[in-house]
Amino acid sequence: MIEERLGDARVLWTERSGGVSVAPYASANLATHVGDDPAAVAENRIRVARAAGLPDPAGWWFLEQVHGAGVVTVAGPPAPGSRPPRADAAVTAVVGVPLVVLTADCAPVVLADDRAVGVVHAGWRGLLAGVVEAAVAALRRTGAGPVRARVGACVRPAHYEFGPDDLAAMVQRFGPTVAGRTGAGRPALDVGAALARALAEAGVDDVGDPGWDTVGDVGRWFSHRRDGTTGRQALIVVRDGP
Repeated sequence: MIEERLGDARVLWTERSGGVSVAPYASANLATHVGDDPAAVAENRIRVARAAGLPDPAGWWFLEQVHGAGVVTVAGPPAPGSRPPRADAAVTAVVGVPLVVLTADCAPVVLADDRAVGVVHAGWRGLLAGVVEAAVAALRRTGAGPVRARVGACVRPAHYEFGPDDLAAMVQRFGPTVAGRTGAGRPALDVGAALARALAEAGVDDVGDPGWDTVGDVGRWFSHRRDGTTGRQALIVVRDGP
């Protein structure tokens, strides 16, 4: 697990090792919707909570991610037994309430300003739908000050061959920099470039992207594109400020 700070935000990027799930979910799968043993997922979540000093996972805000542009503004911990909301981003100004997105090739993005934090699940469909812009706007309504963003592990163009019609739509929306090439020289989508453009258009100029590659780094990240049936890693964000 990788931890960093972004203003008042504690940012946690989980990796695939350190859990109890067995193949093809080995080992720290945090998703309940992929066919893994629910008891193993629960144990994996508890292990992350203990290692990071987070509250019980029952108090985390998970999302039913649908590749859209919906954003949830969180005013407190989730109600016991409640279903995750259908959305692909969440923001909050509440201290100590973890926000979570689960990924295995789509990009996880953390947002933070001086008074609020947010998470975004950004695949190509969500990018076209405007999820980044919607999340930044929701953060600004909730918080204050300049917005900062960091991008986590996602599929990179060397491994992301993309259909010509869909690629043309992405180029039309985000510009030619999103058109890349795979290692074999085939047309590819550069999700990181699309995110950079979307964030810039939303007025976010403090953006970090270490270039982590879900497909290329086999031992570190889950990747649906590479493996098919597999687990999910998490981006977890908690506001620590006053």
